[in-house]
Amino acid sequence: MNLEDLQIVLKVAEFRSITAAATSLDMHTATASAAIKRVEALLGFDLFIRSTRRLRLSSEGERYIPQCEQALLMLEHAKLGTKEDLAIVDGEIRIAVSSDLGRNIVMPWLDEFVQTYPKISLKVNVSDSNIDFYRDSVDIAVRYGSPNDASLYGFKICDIPVLLCASPDYLVRKGTPKHPSDLASHNGLFYQLNDVTHDVWTFSGADRDKAKYKIKMKGNRLSNDGDLVRRWCVAGRGIAVKSCLDMSNDLLSGKVVNVMPEYKARSTELWLVCPSRQLITPAVRLLRDAFREKSVEIMKKLENHGVFEDKVC
Repeated sequence: MNLEDLQIVLKVAEFRSITAAATSLDMHTATASAAIKRVEALLGFDLFIRSTRRLRLSSEGERYIPQCEQALLMLEHAKLGTKEDLAIVDGEIRIAVSSDLGRNIVMPWLDEFVQTYPKISLKVNVSDSNIDFYRDSVDIAVRYGSPNDASLYGFKICDIPVLLCASPDYLVRKGTPKHPSDLASHNGLFYQLNDVTHDVWTFSGADRDKAKYKIKMKGNRLSNDGDLVRRWCVAGRGIAVKSCLDMSNDLLSGKVVNVMPEYKARSTELWLVCPSRQLITPAVRLLRDAFREKSVEIMKKLENHGVFEDKVC
């Protein structure tokens, strides 16, 4: 029996839909349907009961599917164990990254990774929207913030300070704020995610009691694309709160500066996340290690460049 056919059967059982399963596996619905028919013909019984409106498991399918899933999982573990023993790094990496981080930081990392391991192929989903691992056919995602879904598996890559950034030209024209209260006269550049506008900025004070400041900003530019917000900031259109990793190239080149460094904006974390332990392949582990190395290298460069007031690495 063809293992790929069995994998299609399991995906159909998961989605309770041939069309949804085919979309997830990036294949034609007819191809998935043919795979089910081949498996059922070899087994001698129907796995699914079909109607014009829905699809559900037959009683035979209810007994067969869990055992089939366990058998395929054992085979996958055996294959991965053998590859690790032989140091084989191959296969397709289907990865999701945000627009700013992905285009300007992660893609050069991935290019270098593929050059090092030429048997690896890439499928990259670039979007600031939240990724659905099953709907979007993604195996791993690079995300800011620790996963809040207990069903996900993740690796923390690095702590990432978030900075208030502006171009030198903008500060010459508008003045350099010295205190969060000074931001009222500045033009905010806003990021929007899931229809939520991030226009309330918080800072920790430099004084002894570490006072918290929450500033409701005003501004004339708003986008759901983080890279566009970065470009506006570099062009001197206003002032923005951004991840220092996203802005690292611009900070190191002097195109933007860290404004009010004595007042700390929120901090975040960079994570590599996947929906299943089965997807943590030798390639994913190597990619995790490479991302950690690259992130720490950038943090040290920013630190040596004087971007941070305090040591971060």
